Amino acid sequence: MSGATQTELGAVVSLWRYPVKSMMGEELNATEVSERGLLGDRAYALIDSADGKAATAKNPRKWPRLFDFRAACIEPARPGAKVPPVRIELPDGTTVASDQSDLNQVLSKALNREVTFRAAQRGAVNAEEYWPDMEGLDHRNTVTDFTLPAGTFFDVAMVHVLTTATLDRLRTLYPQGRFEVRRFRPNIVVQLVSDEKGFAENAWVGHTLAIGTAVRLNITSPCGRCVMTTLAQGDLPRDPGILRTAAQHNQVNVGVYAAVVRGGTIRRGDSVRME
Repeated sequence: MSGATQTELGAVVSLWRYPVKSMMGEELNATEVSERGLLGDRAYALIDSADGKAATAKNPRKWPRLFDFRAACIEPARPGAKVPPVRIELPDGTTVASDQSDLNQVLSKALNREVTFRAAQRGAVNAEEYWPDMEGLDHRNTVTDFTLPAGTFFDVAMVHVLTTATLDRLRTLYPQGRFEVRRFRPNIVVQLVSDEKGFAENAWVGHTLAIGTAVRLNITSPCGRCVMTTLAQGDLPRDPGILRTAAQHNQVNVGVYAAVVRGGTIRRGDSVRME
């Protein structure tokens, strides 16, 4: 589609990949994108040996320490190639590699729960989500099961896009809160060319974003948030007000989900346009 039919929205200011589900991830300068999202994103997960469910920080009562682990790909992820192994930093600062023979034992000991580390496979895996007692949520003070998209470790969609305008708006609504990118675990963060401080992404649903020279994303739905946004991570404190603010002012949504229409390379600084 020609540039004349595109509306300039802004530019990519950061890119993020999370190689292991619910662990901290890595910031990238550039990445390849396929129909499965950013290469290497949510490529692996820990599976609870007791019930076969994927470990997720959505249920912090069961998995209270996942945000204390950090994962990064050891080698660049390449189109058509096997997903590379990852290096995992444990809460005590030591590191392990995903291809070492005693990995499951090391992770099980660190989590105090028997787990198996594995790559996404065919079929669907279930996980659990804790819903805090908070007005505006679909459930309150309960744990529910949900099924991940078949063959993946994503919760819903392959790509999550967030604007700095949304973060700015949330900071205005709740100044005490620390609305930082890492709380929301997006893949692509966009800074708008306008000075808008609002939930800009809401208007993108149903439209196609062109990013750089090749990538096209179909914006499929708002991104509903969960208890993960309230959890402590690094120097960020636990703060239920983060989720409560999203519930009160934007129907619990922060950012949008997207499907990949056309893959390619995305780089920090790439222009973002609406088609």
